[in-house]
Amino acid sequence: MTRVAITGLGTYVPERILSNQDLERLVDTNDAWIRSRTGILERRLARANEVTSDMALEAAQKALADAGLKAEQLDFIIVATNTPDTIFPSTAARLEARLGEVTIPGIDVQAGCTGWVYGLELGAALIESGHYRRVLVVASDKLSSIVDYEDRSTAVLFGDGAGAVVLEPALPDSRAGILATYVNADGRGADLLALPAGGSRAPASRATVERRLHFLKMSGNDVFRFAVKALPEAVEMGLAKAGLALEAMDLLVPHQANERIIEAARRQLGLPEEKVVKNIERYGNTSVASIPLALEEVRRTGRLRDGTVAVLAAFGAGLTWGSVVVRWGR
Repeated sequence: MTRVAITGLGTYVPERILSNQDLERLVDTNDAWIRSRTGILERRLARANEVTSDMALEAAQKALADAGLKAEQLDFIIVATNTPDTIFPSTAARLEARLGEVTIPGIDVQAGCTGWVYGLELGAALIESGHYRRVLVVASDKLSSIVDYEDRSTAVLFGDGAGAVVLEPALPDSRAGILATYVNADGRGADLLALPAGGSRAPASRATVERRLHFLKMSGNDVFRFAVKALPEAVEMGLAKAGLALEAMDLLVPHQANERIIEAARRQLGLPEEKVVKNIERYGNTSVASIPLALEEVRRTGRLRDGTVAVLAAFGAGLTWGSVVVRWGR
C-alpha cells in the first residue's frame, strides 16, 4: 500500500491579540482565574471582515509553497472547519475558487475539534486508494464568530487560526509518512458541546437570537471528563495500529483545548514534559487549527525533524476523538 507523507505545512493566525486583561473588561473574570483553569494568556481574533476561507487561503498558500507545488497540481481539497463561511456552499469550494484558475474537487469536514484529524485520515485514504496523488488538508476556524462574550465559561477559551498540509505519496524506500490513523465518535454526547441554532433543528428566528442560541454552548465539566479519557485513548489506539510502543513516540502534539486536559493526559500516559507540545498560552483553543499551529512551532524550533515520530491527537464536539501517527519527512 502507498505510504502517504506530509510534504508541505503552512499556518496563519490573525494579528489582533485578545489578552486576559482585555477579557477582564468584557466579562466577570480575571487573569489569575483564566491562567489557573486553562493555561491561556492570550488568543488571536480575526478581523470583522476576515472569514474562515480567508484564513484557510493564507495557510493553504504557505503549505503549497512549502511543498513546492502550485494549486493546479492538487487533486483534491479537504477543509476541516466548524465555522464555515456559509452552511452551503462549502468553504472548500470558496477556497478552491481563490487558489487558481483550474477546478479542483473538494469537501468540508465537520467533526468538532477532531475535524483536521478526520481530514488527514480521509486525505491519506484517497491517496492510498490510488484515486488521487496530491491532497490539500486545511484546518480553519473563526471561533470568535460563535463565541458569546457574555459567557465567561467559554469566552476565555477560544481563538481564531488556520493550518494546512499537503499530502503526497512518500518517496520510494522512505520510512517517513503517516503510519496509522484512528478516529472514533460517540453521538450520545452531542449536546455537551454544540451550536444549538441555525440548522434544521432550530432554524434562525427572533426567539433563537434572543435566547443567544447562535453561540456555542458547552457543559464544561462533562467535556473535561470526556477529554481526559479520550486523549490518552486516541494516543494508545493510534500507536497500537502503527505497531509502535509508547516509547517509540518522540512527540505528542495534542489538541490545545485546555492545559489541565493536556497535563492529565500526559500524567496518565506517563510521558515526560519534553515529549508533549503545548502552545495554548498564546493562541487559546483554535479548534481544528490547534494541531497544525503546534506542528509549525515545533518544526520552527527544531523539535520536529526528519525521522521524528509524532502522534497528533484530538478530541471535540460530536463527541469525537482520534489520532494520526506520523514519521516526519518525505
